[in-house]
Amino acid sequence: MVMIPADAPSQPPRGYFSVWQRLLRGYGPLAVLAALLVLMSLLVPSKVQSTTNASTTKTSGSGTASGTGSGTATTVAGTDGATTGGATGGAGGDGGSGGGAAAVPGAGGACADRTEQVIGDPYSPPCISFNGDNGGATANGVNATEIHVSYRVLNEKGFQQTLAQIAGASLVDTPETITNTVSALAEYFNKNFQFYGRKLVFDFYDGVGSNTQELLGGGVDKAEADADTAQSKNVFADLSATSEPYGDALAKRQIIGFGVPYLSREWMSSRAPYSWSLATDCSIVTEEASDYALKKLFDKPAANAGPGIQGKPRVITAIAPDNSWYQECVNAGRQILGQHGKDWQVEPIQYQLDLGTMSNQAANIVPKLQSEGVTTIVCGCDPIFPVFFSGVAARAGYYPEFINLGVALDDADIVGQLWNQEFTKHVFGISSLGDESNQP
Repeated sequence: MVMIPADAPSQPPRGYFSVWQRLLRGYGPLAVLAALLVLMSLLVPSKVQSTTNASTTKTSGSGTASGTGSGTATTVAGTDGATTGGATGGAGGDGGSGGGAAAVPGAGGACADRTEQVIGDPYSPPCISFNGDNGGATANGVNATEIHVSYRVLNEKGFQQTLAQIAGASLVDTPETITNTVSALAEYFNKNFQFYGRKLVFDFYDGVGSNTQELLGGGVDKAEADADTAQSKNVFADLSATSEPYGDALAKRQIIGFGVPYLSREWMSSRAPYSWSLATDCSIVTEEASDYALKKLFDKPAANAGPGIQGKPRVITAIAPDNSWYQECVNAGRQILGQHGKDWQVEPIQYQLDLGTMSNQAANIVPKLQSEGVTTIVCGCDPIFPVFFSGVAARAGYYPEFINLGVALDDADIVGQLWNQEFTKHVFGISSLGDESNQP
């Protein structure tokens, strides 16, 4: 997290987040883009083929980039499978020195200039040429020309809009906004990536479930009903599996689901190969956090806490959502600490992922931590709870060390700006994020 100067306003004025708002609006599409990259990793070889057959022709097409409503299939077409030139020979290779290589579909230029289809993206599949039989119908939802992917459209307020509201920004992602965004991204991939003669086709449908309810551990019956709908469309994958119940329901039906958030290694492996996440599994997060706590926190004074508790022997606890699958990882971390003769000095705190009650929950938790003398909090939190927690704690004059585990955007500057800035002076921890850009 990037810390904000002490003289920065603790509550950003209205209009302050014009750039921030655009970043928030881009977060959902970014997740979709990342999921599409994972999809590519399943469909495209992981290494450049040693020999390739090249064609000198290029085909093109056009399509729409929008769609809403139950059962709407949006086809976004572009050039696909276009190749130019012959196999490239490297230094000392067998291909000679003058050969060309496959062009990026719809993008022009030759692969001799680069190894990735997207320049500068190490996760991009290799730029290779292809000509011939792609295998036709190789899986459910896949045929010789199309890859069908479902997307569950839910008309409900989520974390994105709540963060924007806290920031004083006006952000409303309607179902139409979401389907247009996903379709536009699919159009980009169809034009620029090698799908071996196929293109992505998104089958949008209006879901009956609720992401918010499902993140709280409820809504299983409606998640199952939505998975039945996806299955009825005979799709290869679903790009909206952003809750445990829906992700589990898709896996039962052997539909690849992308998006399940921070579930355990055991959860993921037991549903392989049908469950994929954009986030690190919480088993890895737990192992990193436990190692960090053992090496950096235990048996040391609270040097980074605020007035009244700074320098005192650390009294450490953890905070995490009360969902069973997250508590599995909290318990796993406790076992790791126990193997080294350590334990949380205060019983870990659980809270509900309920956007409507988070403020009240924070108001109840802060006095409890104060009364028990907690100096140091390890927080495996969602992006909104710390916003409320930091404000309540600051008003109470309570500034414990707050250990950020780098989950759910808590380590991103766009989220950290919403925390009470006096509180952030005492926040530190671990992050897997790279350097952030200040470009809008």
